[in-house]
Amino acid sequence: MHLSLSLIALAATVALPLAASSQTATAPSLQPTSVPVLGPKPFIAYFKPTPMSGKLSATAWGAAEVGPRDIRNGLEDSSMKRWSYWDGQILKGSDGKYRMFASRWDQARSFDGWVDSQGVMAVSTSLLGPYHDLGPTWPDNEGGKGHNVTALRMHDERYAVVVSETRNGDVFVSDSIDGPWRQLGAIALDQSRFQLVKTPGDVAIRGDANAKPARATNFAIMLRPDGAYQIVPRSGQVLISRTGILGPYMVMGDSVYRGLAGIPQRDMRAYEDPALWFSGGWYHVIVNHWRERRAYHLISRDGITGWKVQGLAYESGADFIRYTNGVVNHWNKLERPGVVIEKGHVTALSFAVIDTPKESQAGNNGHGSKVIVVPFDGAAMDRDLADVDRRGRP
Repeated sequence: MHLSLSLIALAATVALPLAASSQTATAPSLQPTSVPVLGPKPFIAYFKPTPMSGKLSATAWGAAEVGPRDIRNGLEDSSMKRWSYWDGQILKGSDGKYRMFASRWDQARSFDGWVDSQGVMAVSTSLLGPYHDLGPTWPDNEGGKGHNVTALRMHDERYAVVVSETRNGDVFVSDSIDGPWRQLGAIALDQSRFQLVKTPGDVAIRGDANAKPARATNFAIMLRPDGAYQIVPRSGQVLISRTGILGPYMVMGDSVYRGLAGIPQRDMRAYEDPALWFSGGWYHVIVNHWRERRAYHLISRDGITGWKVQGLAYESGADFIRYTNGVVNHWNKLERPGVVIEKGHVTALSFAVIDTPKESQAGNNGHGSKVIVVPFDGAAMDRDLADVDRRGRP
C-alpha cells in the first residue's frame, strides 16, 4: 500500500494528531503543527515498501496493534524470552555482509533494564535481515556495557563504535569490522564558545571553558566530507573536531532547534535521538520529539548554520512501515533512527521499536523491543533537494 496523496499533503502541511504520550502517565493534548517542506515532498514520503522474507506472522510477540509482521526483518528475540534490543546502526563490510551495532538487555527486567545494557554486534547477509546476535562487542570491558550505540568508518579506514548515556562518550576502535575492539578513549570537549547541555530545553552558558558539561547522551556522529568529525547530541548542538575522533570537539553554539521555524518550540526537553549524515550536498538531521511521537527532518549546507526544516520525518501513527503486499505495521514507539548510506545515498533506516508504552514493558509478559529496517529512496530525495535553496520551493 503506497502513501496516499492525502497523507503526503498532511505530512507536508499539517502534522497528524497522535495519541497520548507513552513515556509519561499524562501528556498535553496536541494541536496540529505546521511542518514546512522545501522540496516537493517530505522525508516520510521517501520510505519504500519492505520486501518480505516469507509469510508474515500474526502470532509473533507484541501488541495486536502492530499487525502481522516479518520476524526476520531486523534484529529480535523471536521468542521474547531472553533479549530486548535497541539502537541498531548498520555498516556494510568489505565481504558484502551487513553488521548491526546495537544494545540489548534481559527482557525480564522490563524496559528499565536498558541502564545495564550491553553493546552487541549482529550480522546478516541481507540489509533487511535477519541479523544474528554475535554477543557483546567488548566483553572484557565493563562486561560489555554499552547503550546509545552508534558506529562509523573513520578517516584512517578503521572502524569506530561510540557509546553514550550509560558511558560518557566512550570510543572503541578496530582495524576490522568484526573486531577485536579496544577502547581508544572518551570524547573530549572544548566549551570555550558554548557549554554542552543535556536537552534543547536547557540554555547553554556562553564562552565558559570551565562550565560543567552535560553527560554524553544520544551522540550522533559522522565523518564530514572535509575530514572533520561532527557530533549532534540530544541537545541539538553542533560539535566539531578537526583533531580526530576523540576531539576535543568545539561546541559551536546553542541548540539548532531553538527558534527554528516549523518545529514545535514547546516542551523542548522532549527532543532526542538525532540521526546525522551528509548526502546530496546537504547535511541532514532527523530528530524525534518523544512526547509527540513525531520526528522532523532538518537540512543545512555546512552542517553548522542555516538549518531549515524539510518536513515530517516519520511518526508512529502514519502508514509508512508497509510491506510489498500492502500490510502496514504500527509500532507504539519508533526511536533511535539510524541511516544506511550506500553509494552516497540513504538506502534504509533502522529504528528501535516497542509494541506497547515503555511503562507497560514489565518483562516476561510477551512485550518488548527490537530493531527494524525500512527501505528508503535516498537517491530520489537527494535529486529533489539538490538545488532547492537556489530555485526556491516548487
